[in-house]
Amino acid sequence: MRSAAASQGPLVGRDVELKVLDELIQGARSGRGGALVVRGEAGIGKSTLLAYARDAASGLHVIQASGAQFEQELPFGALHQLCVPVLGHLADLPSRHADALRVAFGLAAGTPDLFHIGVATLGLLAAAARVRPLLCVVDDAHWLDSASSKALAFVGRRVAAEPIAMLYALRQPARDELHELPGLDVTGLSDAEARMLLAAQRHLLLDEQVLHRLLAEARGNPLALLELPRAGGFGPPDTVPVPTRIERSFRARLSDLSDQARLLLTVASADPTGDPALLWPAARLAGIDVSTASASVAVTGLVEFSTGVRFCHPLARSAVYQAASGPQRQRAHRALAEATNADTDPDRRAWHRAQASVGPDDAVAAELVRSAARAQARGGVVAAAAFLERAAELSEDPARRVERTLAAAQATLAAGRPDQAATLVRAVEHSALDEFQLAQADLLRGQVAFQSPRDESGPECMIRAGRRLAGLDPERARRCFLDAIEMSLLVGRASGVLDLVLAAARSVRATASRPPDVLDALSLLNSAEHRRAVPLIRQFLDGHDGPGWTEHPALALMLAAEIWDPHRYWTIVEWLLRTGRESGSPLLLRLGLAQTASYGALTADLGLAMASIAEEEAIADAIGGPPMHYHRIHLAAMRGRRTEALALFESATVTATTSGSGLLIGNIDWASAMLHNGLADYPTALAAARRAVADGTLFLASFSLPELVEAAVRCGDSAAAATALESLVDRAEASGTATGLGIAAYAHGLVTGSEEHYRAAVAHLEQSPLSAYRARAHLVYGEWLRRAGRRRDCREHLRTAHHLLSEAGLDAFARRAAVELRATGERPRQRSPHTYDQLTIQELHIARLVAAGATSSEVAAQLFISPRTVDAHLRNIFRKLGINSRRQLRHRPDLGA
Repeated sequence: MRSAAASQGPLVGRDVELKVLDELIQGARSGRGGALVVRGEAGIGKSTLLAYARDAASGLHVIQASGAQFEQELPFGALHQLCVPVLGHLADLPSRHADALRVAFGLAAGTPDLFHIGVATLGLLAAAARVRPLLCVVDDAHWLDSASSKALAFVGRRVAAEPIAMLYALRQPARDELHELPGLDVTGLSDAEARMLLAAQRHLLLDEQVLHRLLAEARGNPLALLELPRAGGFGPPDTVPVPTRIERSFRARLSDLSDQARLLLTVASADPTGDPALLWPAARLAGIDVSTASASVAVTGLVEFSTGVRFCHPLARSAVYQAASGPQRQRAHRALAEATNADTDPDRRAWHRAQASVGPDDAVAAELVRSAARAQARGGVVAAAAFLERAAELSEDPARRVERTLAAAQATLAAGRPDQAATLVRAVEHSALDEFQLAQADLLRGQVAFQSPRDESGPECMIRAGRRLAGLDPERARRCFLDAIEMSLLVGRASGVLDLVLAAARSVRATASRPPDVLDALSLLNSAEHRRAVPLIRQFLDGHDGPGWTEHPALALMLAAEIWDPHRYWTIVEWLLRTGRESGSPLLLRLGLAQTASYGALTADLGLAMASIAEEEAIADAIGGPPMHYHRIHLAAMRGRRTEALALFESATVTATTSGSGLLIGNIDWASAMLHNGLADYPTALAAARRAVADGTLFLASFSLPELVEAAVRCGDSAAAATALESLVDRAEASGTATGLGIAAYAHGLVTGSEEHYRAAVAHLEQSPLSAYRARAHLVYGEWLRRAGRRRDCREHLRTAHHLLSEAGLDAFARRAAVELRATGERPRQRSPHTYDQLTIQELHIARLVAAGATSSEVAAQLFISPRTVDAHLRNIFRKLGINSRRQLRHRPDLGA
């Protein structure tokens, strides 16, 4: 039922908005969760709509938080504020999630598990909602600290199955984390609605001329309509934005206040906590007569002093702080620092001390450095960056200033703010830097550039760092070069980087003797000396001092694939998965899952591939990032579904073009070659394979060679086929693996028509886990036998190929086998529907986990959803598969769990 608030003046003209809010709240009452972001300019009425929602939420437990302009650097502050009323439900969570929240909120020591904060928050709110439906109200969300914003956006995306309404209010433009949630744009009132709002204000008596001017000035902004008349009169036409004019009207209320009253307001505006237990002691420390000053302030209506200190509007707080002089702000922050408990809240105390400083202060700078260390330990890289940047500003010693500025740049980069990191690096360019610091600056510039699609200077900067270090620390210099390659692979911008790195490595080669390493191996590969390179690559992958993938996993994966070694490849993938889960590193786990999906596609285990894609997408959603593309491309190519695959290729091409990812383009070309060979569209396959091979990227070029050979042979381009075969055979023989030798053998058979090679291919690939290629070897051998008129012999291989391909769901190649079998007069067997044909990718993953014995809570934790959402998915799974129990799932062999 709509509350009396609906009839109040400020809600005039908001019938549509109120209906949307009512539906959100009623949904939570009925057990359907939802999220809504109320967006609009300052003063447009967002806070009033939130107040209406709080009043209208009878029967719901209302909890709330608010972003604070001066607390944006303190991690999890707003999230803690929201969760405090429901922390009694921590015991209902899995221990890992409960511990993650305790650490994030400063209730326990340790490093927060950032990876699981979002799902832990969802679990906490869901536990509270089982007692009573929840309305979670988050005002001023544009001022949320980054950690809170990510967690609360995650909850908003995943709350549909819970009796929870998430309501956010923020100014335009929206924060990235909240941008994709359902939105409600609040716009200005019409002239008629504005007149109704003013008519409800009995104290205002305006003649028509003044009223007309007021309507024109306010532009439908309700707060402007109510505040501008209080500013007194109207001057010449004003082009300043409405929020700025509103702030001026708030500042006008300060003009008649005493110095002490204004100082009290300044202290209140400088304290984002709104805690009276902090404000009053700070005011007294500032020498304020609290009784007299608070009485004067109360008359202005700018702030309310009660159980909390709350300004009438965020713009009022901003206006008060901006109106204060520099000395007044410093005095306020100094008093707040003195009143803040150094033991229980050292970081806020350090921040206030820093804001109170007017010149260099090494003691305060050192305190900020300690706060930065604590923030980093809690996962607050944004806070650490802010602390370090201010510490650098306050550092008297030039060397320490440079050191802290570079550390701030590194933290800022880790916080996902490359532009600000670049600004910090530029700030020390004219300082006296030693060679190590110059190298550090170059590394930072390179990392920034790699994250900026239009900046191609990344390799050059990182290579320059290596050159600087060559004479000081040769091993570290070579690691810089490897870091450049690794970074290029991770961000998908590897084109040309290898050539630049190898040229630099040759130019700074140490005079002292050293054993050959992976850079030497890469140089040999670049010169097509695969036989000499392979032993060095295996040394890198299996090194006595630890495998190379621990520091450069992306490069290690590419090299394992380059030498056709699926066993080593899978060993690295397993390490990535294990280490990613144990450490909570999204980067390692997402890389591992993406490679698992690609491995599943190549081994014809589409269930594994689809489950891995589902989990990688869940993690991407949990951390607020886009899902990866290349493993989905590989799967689509293997499945051979033209429409689905081409749509995915087109989408990925747009992403690659926007991001400058040449590596993604290479993956698309390889996948397109494979897809069109399966579809028997050989001219298209040939063109795509040529592009992929010409690009020369590790792994992609090698795996594209068999596609190029097959397409060229079918198109009658014997020269292209022979050239590609020569390169393929050289690489395969250098590797000596069953996989490489088998693929090269069936390619040899395609070119020469030698049955010996086809037989060798089948024999070798029986020992390889890449069953997709084993099936293709049987297919091309069977096709050759049929064309040779050996109908009886060909059927055995075509049947094997069709069985392997159709059962695995590799539809395009399976159709090729079926066509060949029909040509022999045999009717191929129709396969029964597979589970992955009936379920979505996420449903398949849930089904596999449940079939393996996982509970709903365990599945929820892995996929970052709530147990109720898992149960909802299970109901759909049971309906689609025609079953009604978890036990029946466990007896489905095609789940491959």
